Amino acid sequence: MQKDGVIFDLIGKELQRQRNGIELIASENFTSQQVMEAMGTCPTNKYAEGYPGKRYYGGCEVVDEIETIAIDRLKKIFRAQWANVQPHSGAQANMAVFIACLKPGDKILGLDLSMGGHLTHGSPANFSGKNYHALFYGVKKETGLVDYEQLETVARTEKPKIIICGASAYSRDWDYARIRAVADEIGALVMADIAHPAGLIAKGLLNDPFDHCHIVTSTTHKTLRGPRGGVIMLRHDFDNPWGLKDPKGNIRSMSALLDLAVFPGMQGGPLMHVIAAKAVSFEEILSEEFTVYQKQVQQNAQAMAAEFVKRGYNLISNGTDNHLMLIDLRNKNISCKKAQETLDKAHITLNKNAVPFDDKSPFVTSGIRVGVPAITTRGMQTGDMETVVGFVDRVLSATDNENEIAAVKAEVGSFMQSFPLYPGL
Repeated sequence: MQKDGVIFDLIGKELQRQRNGIELIASENFTSQQVMEAMGTCPTNKYAEGYPGKRYYGGCEVVDEIETIAIDRLKKIFRAQWANVQPHSGAQANMAVFIACLKPGDKILGLDLSMGGHLTHGSPANFSGKNYHALFYGVKKETGLVDYEQLETVARTEKPKIIICGASAYSRDWDYARIRAVADEIGALVMADIAHPAGLIAKGLLNDPFDHCHIVTSTTHKTLRGPRGGVIMLRHDFDNPWGLKDPKGNIRSMSALLDLAVFPGMQGGPLMHVIAAKAVSFEEILSEEFTVYQKQVQQNAQAMAAEFVKRGYNLISNGTDNHLMLIDLRNKNISCKKAQETLDKAHITLNKNAVPFDDKSPFVTSGIRVGVPAITTRGMQTGDMETVVGFVDRVLSATDNENEIAAVKAEVGSFMQSFPLYPGL
């Protein structure tokens, strides 16, 4: 069979784009080469509907071992009693929790998308907002921190079935104990979506949601630096609080309901090549090298935040505890859509993002979201953050100066030669 030159040529171009640019998208990272190698292997050919030892197809004895190893490694990382590694994404992991725990129309309470929340936490454009009665809390205008008083007020008034904590653009740690206290008061479950800070949590650098949250979901990329995918975990299994029944009418434990929600409730055959790659990345996470990496992520983020503040940028909450920061550009008089597009020209990638109490549309926005996991994987240290912020500042200060943008692009390309990416490819 003839090799598809068109697609492989484009893959080569994408590799060069990744190598030559500064990747500041907070939700992106670079897997190890062995994780990518695992994804490109023959388990992609195997249908394995069901779970290890309970499949609907024959020939699953090897992939059963792969999935079991992935589960065991993930449980070890987070000291969990139970885990499901089959969700194809973080969004599907969240969907499975809702399927397991809720009926259509039930109330959920999450961080408003416009305040840094995620689509799957109740956005009206998403299944979570379409199928369930979504309620929201936000952040305080004066501090940019989660408004726990508002959360508690809404929870006590509306009595949602699930309170969701977690975000896609929030730079501070969470008070899980306070959320659990009000949840216990009203008889709600607490779901922590740790898709962004999971790597920092795994290494004890942020508060542990498992101590207080009934159910925890995550992606496996971002700070965990694995393949794109999702997981669901329980520190302790428990009887479901509302006597929910499986399709046969049996009352089941929460782990059993979650397994049923993933398959057959939400998706069919798992992607066994991706689960193999997840298992490889989980072994990497258990290493001391990964601990050093996560500490550097946190240090780099704090150094970068300080450098932005030094240059007159307005950071929401005035800093960061994790791997990202949200920057309000209104004092710079820059369209954030234009900021993202102009930085792209200089091979610096980040994303425009709404800021709390934004007065611009989601297609324009007043802010940008910046993260350091990918550049930390490339080997950057705190001293490099001044250089990176300098590049960003030069572009944002000259968005209509094509000569300056071209000069920054050339300097970025030269700078990134010191941080090789996949030299074996």
